[in-house]
Amino acid sequence: MLEFIGLSRGRLGETPVVGGGSASLPWMGELGEPPMFGGGSSSQGSGESRRASSSQGSGEARSLPQDPMVERHEQWMLQHGRAYTDADERDRRFEIFRQNVEYIEAFNNANSSDKEYDLAVNQFADLTNEEFKALRNSLRMKYYMSNQTVGKRSFRYENVTKIPASVDWRKKGAVTSVKDQGECSSCWAFSAVAAIEGLMKLTTSYTVSLSEQQLIDCDTKGFNHGCNYGLMDAAFKFIHHNHGLASDQDYPYKGKEGKCKVDTIDRSHMAKIGGFEDLPRNDENALLKAVANLPVSVVIDSSDGDFQFYSSGVFTGKCGTNYDHALTIVGYGTTKGGTKYWLAKNSWGRGWGEDGYLRIQRGVKAKEGKCGIAMLSSYPVV
Repeated sequence: MLEFIGLSRGRLGETPVVGGGSASLPWMGELGEPPMFGGGSSSQGSGESRRASSSQGSGEARSLPQDPMVERHEQWMLQHGRAYTDADERDRRFEIFRQNVEYIEAFNNANSSDKEYDLAVNQFADLTNEEFKALRNSLRMKYYMSNQTVGKRSFRYENVTKIPASVDWRKKGAVTSVKDQGECSSCWAFSAVAAIEGLMKLTTSYTVSLSEQQLIDCDTKGFNHGCNYGLMDAAFKFIHHNHGLASDQDYPYKGKEGKCKVDTIDRSHMAKIGGFEDLPRNDENALLKAVANLPVSVVIDSSDGDFQFYSSGVFTGKCGTNYDHALTIVGYGTTKGGTKYWLAKNSWGRGWGEDGYLRIQRGVKAKEGKCGIAMLSSYPVV
C-alpha cells in the first residue's frame, strides 16, 4: 500500500499575523470542529489536557502590567514578529502563551530520572496543540494495493554485516542546511529531496541544495498533490522519469503551488537518480543497515504535544503510530547514558529542535519503532 504524507501550515519566511481573515491559516480565530489528522493515536491524550485550549482567554492577565509573563509575551512577539488584529485576540493568545510556557517550564524542571529531552518556548508558543497539529500535521492518507508483500522486500544493504557504532552524515557533507517548508504541506518533498541530496554527495562528491519547489509545481499528475499531500516514493519515481531534479538556486522555494517552470532550466545541470528502494516495514535493523550507508526518508507520528516544543535531547515521550509527518534520517548514535537514537533532519526551520534536527529513541520494543519511524522508509539509488 502507498500512503500520502503532507504537512505544514506555518508562514514561509515570516511569522504570520494572528487573528486575520486568511482562510489558509485555520488557527487565525476560533478553529471550530478540529480536523481529523490521523486520529486515534494513543499519544493524543498525553499533551492536550496539560496545554492551552483554543477557547480559553479571559484577558485578565493582560490587565495586570506587573505580571512578568506579560513582558515575556511582549518580548516573544518582538522576537518572532507576531502581531494580533485586536485586543481580544491578543488576550486569548496571551493566555495560550502563558499556559504553554508554564507547561514547558514545569516539564523541564521536573526531577524525573527517565526524562531525556527538554522543551523550549519557540515560534509555536502561542498555539494550542490542536492548532499546531492543524498547521503542521495535516495528514491525508490514501491506500493503494500493490503486488509487493510488505516486509518481504530485499534491499541492497540487506547483507551488510559491518555497521558503525554511530553515523552522522552531516560530518561527511551529505546534508544541506535545515529548511522550512512554511505554509505548505510539503514534508514529503523535503524528505525526498534531503535523501537525494545525500545520495548526490556520496556519488558525485558535490553538496548541492536541491529543489522541493520543482516537485510541488511539476509532480502533480500522479500520487503527489503539491501543498496538500504526497509520497516520497512517488517523488523518487517522478524525478527518475523526468530527467532529474533542479538545484534550489535554479528553482527556489516559494512555499505555495505554482506553474511548472522546469522547461526553463538546463536539464544537464539536474541531479539524476536511477530509482528507489523501499525497506522492509517494521524492521529497525534493516533501517540501521541502510542509514549506515546513506540518508533515508521516513515517517513518524508527531502528534504528541511535546513535539511542538521539542528542543534538545533524545525524544522518549509518548507517541503512537498514526504517522503524520515525513523527515529524513541522517544518522544514529548512542548517548553517554546508553540511550540509542536516530538523528533526523526536519523541515520546520532551525528554531525548532536541535537547530532543526530531532534525536528520537532507537531500538524500542515496538516493532514499528519509536513513533512509527520504521513503518515506511525508502531511499533513492543511482
